[in-house]
Amino acid sequence: MADMNNSAIDVNVDVLIVGGGIAGLWALARLKQAGYKAVLLESEALGAGQTRYAQGIIHGGTKYALTGKLTASSEAVAGMPALWRECFLGKGEIDLSQATLLSDAHYLWSTSSLTSRVSGFFASKVMRARTNEVEKKSRPKLFDHADFKGQIYALDEPVFDTLSVVRAIAAPLIPSILAIRKDEFQHRGKSLTVESFDGQRYAFNYRKLVLMAGQGNRALLSALNIQTPEMQLRPLKMVIVRGGLQDMIYAHCMGASVNPRVTITSHFDKQGDIVWYLGGQLAEDGVNRSNTEQIEVAKKELAELIPWLDLSSSQWAVLDIDRAEVRKEGSKRPDTFFAEESDNVITAWPTKMALAPVLAEQVISMIDAANIARTPDDVLPCWPIASYAELPWQEEARWS
Repeated sequence: MADMNNSAIDVNVDVLIVGGGIAGLWALARLKQAGYKAVLLESEALGAGQTRYAQGIIHGGTKYALTGKLTASSEAVAGMPALWRECFLGKGEIDLSQATLLSDAHYLWSTSSLTSRVSGFFASKVMRARTNEVEKKSRPKLFDHADFKGQIYALDEPVFDTLSVVRAIAAPLIPSILAIRKDEFQHRGKSLTVESFDGQRYAFNYRKLVLMAGQGNRALLSALNIQTPEMQLRPLKMVIVRGGLQDMIYAHCMGASVNPRVTITSHFDKQGDIVWYLGGQLAEDGVNRSNTEQIEVAKKELAELIPWLDLSSSQWAVLDIDRAEVRKEGSKRPDTFFAEESDNVITAWPTKMALAPVLAEQVISMIDAANIARTPDDVLPCWPIASYAELPWQEEARWS
């Protein structure tokens, strides 16, 4: 690559963040609150990576305790629903009052074949403090049907529209976010030179570099010649369906395994039609199927679980997703967020969207430990404004 430092504008910052998903934006906001001069770089659109594929559930750990005992995963996220709610009320560390709360709670439901197992599970000491059985009169409309024979429990865990969260965090930070051209960068010492969408080059002289680019961290680590940490990709084959849907639902259907048999969240396409987004075990097992096979399995699952629902006129599509996270022995999913430093470069993955706040706190602690003198946050250059990603079900080309 040619020397990009020629005609580059020098910009001195305390912290440079790469990656404009919820985790990167949350870290940017908190760093600026802490008095650091920080800038975030995004090579696509804000929220364009894993963020826009998240189901938006702010887990408090309940679904990770389906064995009847608390796990590292369940405890890692235990305080997140309350923290996010405080932010939504405008009283937390980040102002999310302009974000869209899709549902203040979501549900666990069982089929009649699992009723005895579920009753014992929810009677356990672990679960009594985390869930409440929903009386018939208070059930979501979808399950207020004579053919429903299972049980429903309410989880005190909110569901957010993910890209509305991106906008809420990013809006006051826009002057500190630069849209750059992908792969157009050069690294020397503690300087990263990039090129913006309008062709201008900027040489960022940083004290700490924070990589929060999700799957993009792998290429960045390679370019920076940093050998660890290693990244793994955990594939999912999610399903979306629209047409014939009258109810918004946010629920996990319990199955025979620890993972929910299927997880459903509800959204809107550009025409205002309801879209169901299907994950859970369906998405994990689906990576071994073709798209056509996965859609057929999804149809059979919903027909078995919600037989009174008429989906004969529905449209279906598949979303192939790779969850980027730190590599675990045996390719196991990490229990919690990850952050590690090497040569003034912090590499981080939130693992779950809900953990963005505690990941940001960890990154700040690592930077504080270096005793970096905070630079006055003077005026930054006037540069191209980053755009916002679309939700995948709002892209008409995806629908068959």
